[in-house]
This record gives sequence, structure tokens and C-alpha cells, in this order.
Amino acid sequence: MSRVRHNRPHPATLEEVRISREFEIAIIEFVDGTIATTHLKIGPDLGDMTDEEILDCFNATMLAQIQLAAAYNHIAVEVPSGSPQIRYVAESGQWVPRGSVLRCLIEDDEFGDSVVCIDDQELSLHDFGRLLRTYAGWGMRIEFVPDNKTEKRPDLEVREPEDSQRDW
Repeated sequence: MSRVRHNRPHPATLEEVRISREFEIAIIEFVDGTIATTHLKIGPDLGDMTDEEILDCFNATMLAQIQLAAAYNHIAVEVPSGSPQIRYVAESGQWVPRGSVLRCLIEDDEFGDSVVCIDDQELSLHDFGRLLRTYAGWGMRIEFVPDNKTEKRPDLEVREPEDSQRDW
């Protein structure tokens, strides 16, 4: 089952969307099916609001997100070597990253399945996927490096790789 990634919603006109209501949530669905549907929790006043008022609230939310994104300067935080990069959260039953950079190794377990080793923890691909889910909606870069070079960013070339080339 493949999942289609939808484009981000944006400020819209009434002609571009269909608005429905479920309890205290306004559902803003774009006529253009390539744009993600938004479930906007408005609260008990939703029943008294017109579509125009709901759209004004939605557009104000979209504009605020655009302004925040424009002002946001991301600095990736890498936990220093020797400090734990991940921690286990009992309430959710999963490992979560402490920073936004992970140094890890890819290994095989005794059954030949891939595991991702972070610090002294071996995470199955399922558990590693759950860890990644804490950054759902973000982008990610993966740089494969030799196992003794995880502390340093590699030199980078942007080019098409040669057929079956691997830089070991």
C-alpha cells in the first residue's frame, strides 16, 4: 500500500475548498485533491459560524504558519559524543531522539534482519521507524559513512553516481 503525499494547504478562497463540520472540528477539503485536507479544531462556536468565518480562521492559521516558517532558523542539534542520543519514553513505549542528529550503525541481527544501532541500543526497523515518527512532517538527509566515521560529516559532491559505485 503506497501513500500519496499531498501538497501543503495554503490560504484559500471559498471556490477552492469544501467545508464540512464534525462536532467542534471544521474540515477544509481542497477541490484540488492534491492538496491535503485540514481538520481545524475551532470549538463549540463552530455551529454558529458561516463558511466564510471558518475560512477566515483557516486562512489566518495558514498565514501565521507561513510567517513562523519564514522566521524560523533551524539549527540541527547533535548530542556530544559520550552522551546518550536517544531515550526511552515509557508512556509511549518507544525510543525518541534527544537531538536532531543521530549517529548510528546499520547491522544484521541473528535472523538476518537489519537493525539500527544507536549508542548501545539495537533498534529493529520497526522501532527505528517509531523513533523517526517523532519528526513526522519534517525532512531528513541520510549520509552513509564508514562505521568509524560517524563523528564527522563527510565531504559532499552533488553529481550522478556511477553505475554500481559505492564509495567505501
